[in-house]
This record gives sequence, C-alpha cells and structure tokens, in this order.
Amino acid sequence: MLLFHLALPALLLLRSAAARPAHAKGPLGPPHPRVPHVETPSEEVPVTSRNGTQLPPYTYSYVFEQLIDHNNPSLGTFRQRYWHTYEFYEPGGPIILMTPGEVDASGYTAYLTNSTINGRIAQELNGATVVLEHRFFGNSNPYQDLSVKSLGVLTVQQAVDDLAYFAQNVNLPMPGGDQLAPGKAPWILVGGSYGGALVSYAMSNKPDVFYAGYASSAVVQAIIDFWGYFEPIRQSMPANCSADIEAVIAHVDSVLASNDNTQINALKSTFGLQGLSHNDDFAAALQQNLFAWQDMQPDSGPGGGFYEFCDALEVKNGVSAGASGWGLDNALQAWGNYWKSTYYQQICGDDDVETCLGTYDATNPFWSYDYLDNADRSWQWLLCNEFGFYFDGAPSAQPTITSRAVTPSYGERQCGYRFPGAFPGNTTTSVVEVPNARGLNVAYQGWETTTPRLIFANGINDPWREATVAADGSPNTGSDMQPHLLSDGFHCSDMLIREGAASAKVKSVQDTAVTYMQEWFAQWTPSS
Repeated sequence: MLLFHLALPALLLLRSAAARPAHAKGPLGPPHPRVPHVETPSEEVPVTSRNGTQLPPYTYSYVFEQLIDHNNPSLGTFRQRYWHTYEFYEPGGPIILMTPGEVDASGYTAYLTNSTINGRIAQELNGATVVLEHRFFGNSNPYQDLSVKSLGVLTVQQAVDDLAYFAQNVNLPMPGGDQLAPGKAPWILVGGSYGGALVSYAMSNKPDVFYAGYASSAVVQAIIDFWGYFEPIRQSMPANCSADIEAVIAHVDSVLASNDNTQINALKSTFGLQGLSHNDDFAAALQQNLFAWQDMQPDSGPGGGFYEFCDALEVKNGVSAGASGWGLDNALQAWGNYWKSTYYQQICGDDDVETCLGTYDATNPFWSYDYLDNADRSWQWLLCNEFGFYFDGAPSAQPTITSRAVTPSYGERQCGYRFPGAFPGNTTTSVVEVPNARGLNVAYQGWETTTPRLIFANGINDPWREATVAADGSPNTGSDMQPHLLSDGFHCSDMLIREGAASAKVKSVQDTAVTYMQEWFAQWTPSS
C-alpha cells in the first residue's frame, strides 16, 4: 500500500472552496450534526514521543490510497487524507481511529491530542491516534466534482468500508507501522455525532475489525420526520422563553392556516420578512433562532446567541418575566423587533430576504454548485439519500416551539432541486420515504444495536438526542458490555476534556469511559 507524506494540505486542494463562484448564495439551512471544533496546538509547540523522539506536528497530513468503490475495486483508488501521532504509543498499545464526519478534517487535528477523549484514551492505554477525513469532504474526493453521478459512491456503507479498509491496509508512519492491522493490534473507533453513528455502524458491520468503540452524541437512528430535534431545546431552555415561543408559534400557525393574506402579510411584516412569498419559508425562518442552542456547551456561559435571543423576549425594562413569560402580545412584538433590529443582519447580511431564506427558486444556481469542498452539498446528499432528518413542527398532540407549517415535504422538495432526477419521489405534495431511513436502521440496528464493547455517551441537553440511544423513545437501555453514559452536557460535550472541567457529570462520563476501555483492553488478545 503506497503512502504519501504531504507537508502542506494545499497540495490536495484541486477545485476547493477558493474556487466557489462569487454568487454562490442560497438559503440558510439547519445545522449539521458535527463534532465541536477544537484549536490545534501551534506548529511551534514540539510533539515528542515518550522516548523523546521528535514527531511531526499534529497538522502534518498523510494520504492513504482508498478504494473509490468497495463494490467495484477495479475503479481504482483516491487519495484520502489522514493525520496521525504516536506521542503516547508503546508497543502493544491500541490504535485510536476517528473521522470527524461531514467536514474538512484539517481543522480537527486537535482530536489527535489529549485535549479530547481520543487522546486521553490513547494516553491511558499507550495508544496512537489517527484522524481520517471522510470521503467527499475536504480534499478527500474520489472524483473532481460533486455531481449526482460522482456522489453515487457517497453512502454510509462506503464510509463504513473506508474505515475498515484503512485499518486493514494502512502502513502507519511510526515504528512498526506495517504490523498494526486489526488482529495484530486492537483498533478502537471513536466518533461524535454523525461520526459517532459511524462508530456504531462500523462495529456492527465489521465486528472483526474494530475491537471497541466510543460513540458520542451518535445519531444512530435515521428519522425522516425529525421534529424531535427541538424537544431537548424546549425541555431545557428557560421556562419563560419556552412558554412565550410556544405562544407565538401557536399564533403563527393559526394565522397561516387562516389563508387570510392580509393577516399573513401583517404577521410577516412584524418580523421584517414580508418579502418571503411562501408561508413555509417564513415558518422555517423562525427555526433559525433555535439553532444557536447547538453551539452551547457547559462552559459557554450566559452570553451566547441563544440567550441573547431569549433575553430579547423575556427582559423588559430590566425585569425578567416569570416562568410563564410575558404572554403572546409582548413576545410577538419582541421577537419581531429582534429580527428587524439585530438578527436579520447577523444571519443574512446584505442579502435580500428571498436569497437568504427563500427556497422556491429552483433556477437559483446555488442548488447545483458541484465544486469540491462544498460540505453542505455532500451532507445534503446523505440526508436526501439515507438519513432524512427533516426539521419540522411537532405532531398536533405535542407542544411545539416550531411551526407545523414546515413538514418533511419542505425538505424533500429541496432535495429535488439540489439533485435533479436522483430522488424521483421528492415532491411538494406527498411524503414518500425517499431517504432510506428504514433500510439504514435495519442494516445497522439504529437504537437497537447490541454491539458489545461499545460506549454510547450523550448529553441531556443535546438537540440531536432524539436520534441517539438516549432518545425518549429508544428501547435500548444499555448493558455492562454496551454502557450508556448520560451527562448534563450538550452536543458531544464529553469529547472535550475542557468540558469535563466545567461539568462534574461530563467528567464522570469521561472517567467511566476510560475505565471501561482499560478493562476491555486488558482482555484483548492478538489473533493467531
């Protein structure tokens, strides 16, 4: 297996974000379920092994020759980037492998270090760490564009196969690096969010490759109608803010259902969004305020974007509302004023409202930009094809902080715009299970996985919780061989050592996970 050393990731740029057309403007979408970014130590900080050997900086990148199509090896290989260090390694130690998922992985090399759970496990078990870039993200691309034809080899199974093929064939740039394949060394798979789901999927699908796993905020259950994203937010946010948002959303849905254009236009004008011609675009725009919750962590403090929004609704003349809020009239005007005075400029800048928040212009070239390193397009392909995860309002029997005017067909229509002809069931009038969520859950067991030596770590405040094994509806309570660890954290909080310093419950999850890994590692024996 050939191995290339690249001191400068720029050597693999090809046609990247730098080549993005000047008018690549399109509607804002919901956030990705990605692991938090962590600053990598400066290249000026030396990295040394335990025996004093100076190692390449964490940002030094390597390239692995990965199969384009694991179902058809004759198509050849592509250059898949990875990063690696063995500063804590001692002979017999494990290899800790992670993909950060749907991002350019060059910004995630801190996950090699002991500022993360990856590095802490490596430090405790005398292991080496690896970060592998996901196919079709960053500079790891089988083809020269992100066209529908090229994206045919972007599937969950291909990603799972990438992890296994890498582990089985890589010659790691370290002493004895050609003698560390699974069976000769224990491989521990670590990941968060979508990458955490891949941990569960790969361990289920490739039980003889990966010995143990740690899956943080792992979105293992594919769900098309994903109103549950907003449930942990509703449950955990300040009660006065939740009460007022529910009241405003109930009013919004009532006005939109009235089909009274005068009332509807007046409502949109309250938020300065009268330029949005489609009612579901307006309803979806109001979700944007809630997405700031995903940026929260135990050490965030009270000054983040989400609390700025709640303060705009709940603080009046220096006085905060009680638990029931100020009521509809005040909340509606306060929310509208916040959009007009502050929020629109923050998220849209100088773009007009249809460009920023409208989704009905199928002729907008934004939908078909297929340049490389367009992470949103690659991720949307996985959503449209397999996961779904359409953010919408709760069923009528449930309280909701987002409008029920947004339905799964709202997302399906946009899939049709992005990938013409790829998903013929995408329509505006019916919900067809075009994303094969059911098939994905059957193939990898979703919530119901029984894979042993797999740790699931979750935060009660994580907005993606309802797609994890910690979901309210999950039938899986875990076991001693599949521990389910729950903290008061947010999205992937337990992956960051600094969040353990901010929350005793997050630290307990981290400490408990390391203890399990130590026990399992002690039981590992090489295959004959």
